[in-house]
Amino acid sequence: MKRFYKTASVGSSDGGYQVLLDGRPIRTPAKAQMLLPVETLAAAIASEWEAQGEKVEPGSMPFMSLAATGIDRVTTQREAVIDQIAAYGGSDLVCYRADAPADLAERQMASWQPLLDWAEGRFDARLTVTAGIMPAEQPEAALKALRLAVAAYDDLVLSGLYQLTTGLGSLIIALAVVEGRIDAGKGVELALLDELFQAERWGEDSEAAERRETLARDMENAARFAAMCRV
Repeated sequence: MKRFYKTASVGSSDGGYQVLLDGRPIRTPAKAQMLLPVETLAAAIASEWEAQGEKVEPGSMPFMSLAATGIDRVTTQREAVIDQIAAYGGSDLVCYRADAPADLAERQMASWQPLLDWAEGRFDARLTVTAGIMPAEQPEAALKALRLAVAAYDDLVLSGLYQLTTGLGSLIIALAVVEGRIDAGKGVELALLDELFQAERWGEDSEAAERRETLARDMENAARFAAMCRV
């Protein structure tokens, strides 16, 4: 749509912060009030609006999109979103190791096992590791612990965690990013370990490299969003 405002700024209201377009607070696509918990997040979203040209491009405003998703979708169906995120723990990619080649299996062990050890210590969630394609049934206690960990986050953080989990294909890696155990770039590297291993062996694919760049950008934005929301 055509840009309909001149300036974007931040204002405070009701114990939170709002993004103002020409002095008027914006609302979500569902027309809900967008009240944000921290000024840094409001400023980041205001900067996205301020950076728009003659036309407003929603795809260029990741923080606005994540905030709107948290308010419009997570708030209204919180338990369902928690279930969707936590479900990744039942088949987390870091629990599935290669039989061969040996150097890939060794790299998976060295890269992924520390995160599983961290998750066990941090959330009391001990997951089962398997080799090959046969599914591993995870302990019910571990799955409950992971769901409790997810449910502890507020709606906005869940918006970021959802994008990280679905993008990376791993709840464990996504939690490690949100908790500051690793950064988003490392998270992408760990999630795409098998793909990167094959690229080293057989050469780089330009389309795959472009997809990785897009994923890395999206995951960095989701990680930054979640970090700003954790107050």
